[in-house]
Amino acid sequence: MPPISPIFPGPASLLVLGIETSCDETGIALYHTDRGLIGQALHSQVDLHAVYGGVVPEMASRDHVRRIIPLIRNALTEANANLSDLSAIAYTAGPGLAGALLVGASVASAMAMGLGVPAIPIHHLEGHLLSPMLSATPPTFPFVALLVSGGHTQLMRVTQIGTYELLGETLDDAAGEAFDKAAQMLGFGYPGGPALSALASGGTPGQFTLPRPMMKSANLDFSFAGLKTAVLTRIGDRTLSASEKADLAAEFEQAVVEILVGKSRAALAKTGIRDLVVAGGVGANRPLRKALDQAGTEGRFNVHYPTLELCTDNGAMIAYTGARRLAQGLPFRNALAFEVRPRWDLASITT
Repeated sequence: MPPISPIFPGPASLLVLGIETSCDETGIALYHTDRGLIGQALHSQVDLHAVYGGVVPEMASRDHVRRIIPLIRNALTEANANLSDLSAIAYTAGPGLAGALLVGASVASAMAMGLGVPAIPIHHLEGHLLSPMLSATPPTFPFVALLVSGGHTQLMRVTQIGTYELLGETLDDAAGEAFDKAAQMLGFGYPGGPALSALASGGTPGQFTLPRPMMKSANLDFSFAGLKTAVLTRIGDRTLSASEKADLAAEFEQAVVEILVGKSRAALAKTGIRDLVVAGGVGANRPLRKALDQAGTEGRFNVHYPTLELCTDNGAMIAYTGARRLAQGLPFRNALAFEVRPRWDLASITT
């Protein structure tokens, strides 16, 4: 049984099924507005795609088809719930891989039509930025969100559910993409980010010199392509020793951490907000969390994270976001008119 999550007041008790199929994880969860997160199931496709060095969209879609119904059954069993208990079904409508998104959207809409309940399309990044609400110490509105998920690195001002203002974003590679590409240069396969972080833990920053792109820019945008290229330049035609690889990985990770922390502090100073939410896969990085916690102590602001298991893609964040939207009467489409949006600007979402 997952830990009981913080609840929120609503007009009535609601039970929402969440479905996440934006890329290479099939995530299912059940969120109850009185009892919190009561059931979840997740299947990762990492092993499936590792052979090819990255996600193969067609294979991802087919695997979602194979996994989604058994995972829904598993989550319902864990929650001791029936389909007839559901108040709504929330699903990731974008951004993501079109074929993968269609699997979740079609299953969610078909189930919703059959059960006579709403189908609620959810923005993938909205799910991530609200995922710390499922922690033991959730943030309060307004807050600044640092989204470091997959191909996204953004700073958002979050005023309330459905009201998001883009403060800054990456102009090229996202932080997670830079991690994976730098790891590939150091000889790691897919996904390389966690392997690079493990290698960096045994290295010493400063043995190599890497840039901190846009750290002193007047805006809140990011750039990681130059940092990635600098890693390639430092390697050159050399064959690095094991200790040199660890040192280069440590310097790279330190550079990314300094950039993310520096821009986050600048966003808080610009907005005057004292709460920072960190969400997405890179948000699980321990050196980043340590640096942000230290910055929070020095700058007297609060930092909120999702639990480690909710940093990567998952159904819990989709179920929770769907429940919040349903409870607050926010608009959603009819189940028969579902669509997916592989590209979708988070700031375009309105209440």
